[in-house]
Amino acid sequence: YRLQFLVDTKSDSIRREMEVSIKAGELVGRLYDAILRQYINPESRESLHSLNILCVRLVFCLYAEDSGLFGEHLKFHNYIKEFAAKDVRRALIDLFRVLDQKPEDRDPYMDDALASFPYVNGGLFADGNIEIPNFTEEIVDLLLRNASEDFDWSEISPTIFGAVFESTLNPITRRSGGMHYTSIENIHKVIDPLFLDELREELEAIKEIRVTKTQKERAAAFQEKLAGLVFLDPACGSGNFLTETYISLRRLENEALKLRYRDGQLVIDTGDLIRVSIAQFYGIEINDFAVTVAKTSLWIAESQMMRETESIVNRPLDFLPLRSYANIVEGNALRTDWKSIVPKDKLTYIMGNPPFVGARLMSKAQKDDLFGVFGAKWKNSGNLDYVSCWYKKAADLMKGTNIRTALVSTNSVSQGESVAILWKPLFEDGVHIDFAHRTFRWDSEASINAHVHCVIIGFSIAPCYKPKIIYSSERPIIANNINAYLLDADNVFVESRNKPICDVPAMSLGNQPIDGGFYSFTEEEMEKFIAAEPASEKYFRKWIGSREFINRIPRYFLYLRECNPAELRQMPLCLDRVEAV
Repeated sequence: YRLQFLVDTKSDSIRREMEVSIKAGELVGRLYDAILRQYINPESRESLHSLNILCVRLVFCLYAEDSGLFGEHLKFHNYIKEFAAKDVRRALIDLFRVLDQKPEDRDPYMDDALASFPYVNGGLFADGNIEIPNFTEEIVDLLLRNASEDFDWSEISPTIFGAVFESTLNPITRRSGGMHYTSIENIHKVIDPLFLDELREELEAIKEIRVTKTQKERAAAFQEKLAGLVFLDPACGSGNFLTETYISLRRLENEALKLRYRDGQLVIDTGDLIRVSIAQFYGIEINDFAVTVAKTSLWIAESQMMRETESIVNRPLDFLPLRSYANIVEGNALRTDWKSIVPKDKLTYIMGNPPFVGARLMSKAQKDDLFGVFGAKWKNSGNLDYVSCWYKKAADLMKGTNIRTALVSTNSVSQGESVAILWKPLFEDGVHIDFAHRTFRWDSEASINAHVHCVIIGFSIAPCYKPKIIYSSERPIIANNINAYLLDADNVFVESRNKPICDVPAMSLGNQPIDGGFYSFTEEEMEKFIAAEPASEKYFRKWIGSREFINRIPRYFLYLRECNPAELRQMPLCLDRVEAV
């Protein structure tokens, strides 16, 4: 133990959680494929939707039996094991119905094996109309041996697994061979400077207090502060930002509980012992299945953190039944009034990783979303990327509040023409940048190894009294001001203009040859043409585009604008080209 400082146990733990979570995702993928083959219409939307819900329920049951939520170990396994493969479908239908029933509402003559399962609630098992196909010996063996006996679901990271789980069951990511999730490290690049660093510093200051009574009072007040924070991810996907934030806050709360009960004080009333709740976390997501996964990930996180709290207070805590929270909402975030999800006077932080779609790559529906957010008066908004909509919606919501926001986006929002189009009006409306990560590679942690070059921008309208920080190559820079180009400089903008800033010919249009190739010549082609039509020589101009400039390739253009008709008729080869166009 004296050499423990040599080992980064936190990194080892995260690595272990990542490996376990990816293996769990692979198991779900195998179950998914095997069950899908049993559906009568496997390509139908209804069947795929039912299969997604079925997989979520199976995963919850597997986690519940390994984490102790169902009481005895392998309880779900042992229940299914009693049935022949042809009867497993009916056994699951009966089990799901019972898990959604309060004990007092259950059939008093129910089989003891079913009656011994706890009431789960939370809406996870509420829909009794999902389509469940017949199971085969292969599926039952995969479920009982590989997914249950040979794997411990209690070790998964809900932050990672939620996203892996979603992508495993998403046809698009499955076809690409990818398991997509945002790494925990990258999530902390957003949430640490937004709020977590400050909370950690406050907790460390409480630990330094020498008067026990004062320290306990401050620790209790710190818990209340944590319980008062409210978070919104308006593009939450499978909920990994919300889940990791919940876990981070609960770990801070557990540290505060250690200070309050470190002298062995008996905890008699555990009702209000845990103050941080998943009720503080709100999300908007357009994909219905991702919404279900996000809720499940938060429940799993809540269960894991409750076990950590039990070890501090030496008392068992009741996790089930789940509480029904309608905080993760299915919908298009750009067509949803965020105040209808969470009141702005209640909200503390907005965060997330909205979708990246370039200005020229959006679908018509996405373009309609963008114009709906920015309105007709926002100049040149059609040249903005899709992610810009979340900046505008967040800025609108923050007006008159202390809400702070941090978003991940492609670095296009801090480069080129987008900067003046997006940020100049936002700055004029009171927005300022509190911290920023300059361009870095955001790895998707997928087997297809997709990379996007991203920035993280933390911004607000309320005054910011903390130092402004620019993170660049892992080296933080304290800035006097962070401008829209993520530089420590004044708020200046490079904007488009119609007139040159010095005495040079105006450019009306860049190189855009639309002549069909009739006026464009290589040097060799030009020389042959002039040899055949000597009078044309004075009408050739050197033409330099990006390719010619970079590769030093000379190219020429036959410029006949100043050639009068009579002279043109004397050059039949030139006339042929004019008539051809």
